[in-house]
Amino acid sequence: MTCSRRVRNAPACPAASALPWRPLTAARPAMAPAWWRWVASRDSLTARLIAAGEGRRFRVRLLSQRLGRPRPDEARALGLPANRYTWLREVALCLEERPWVVARSVAPLTRLRGYRLGQLGERSLGSWLFRQPDLERSPIEVTAVAAPFHDAPGPWGRRSVFRHGRFAVLVQEFFLDTMADDLALPPR
Repeated sequence: MTCSRRVRNAPACPAASALPWRPLTAARPAMAPAWWRWVASRDSLTARLIAAGEGRRFRVRLLSQRLGRPRPDEARALGLPANRYTWLREVALCLEERPWVVARSVAPLTRLRGYRLGQLGERSLGSWLFRQPDLERSPIEVTAVAAPFHDAPGPWGRRSVFRHGRFAVLVQEFFLDTMADDLALPPR
């Protein structure tokens, strides 16, 4: 699959697709050290991918951006009622048109006033987030389930909530097998 192919623009995932998230430290025994360095990192994933790409062209491919209801696990992570509408954005982070990571961001509409996230287009959300001086990040949670919004398999997903003033966004990143293949990472 290449990054230029448009992936489905489906409505928010149904309640049945809530993912089993667990604390990062609980996953460590099952995670190879090479994956731990990626999944446990708290710095900018975009910057890490660019560095690992060693000169390959990096691209953010916008897959979907819309208003919709979060999955139940997403609503819980943000402290929202499940029926509340949110801003949803799904992207693929690609090196030389090969998707290495797919990400889904969820932000409560009540906390978006003044932020122009809808204008990010194919720019990285992380490139904006990590420039905020008062950025706070919740503990990382992980899952061994593939991204429910994308059809490419992968070994690990991670998520955390970023807060900047009254702004909050849940960022979920799913590492793909294409990344593992290109970087010669172990299966898990």
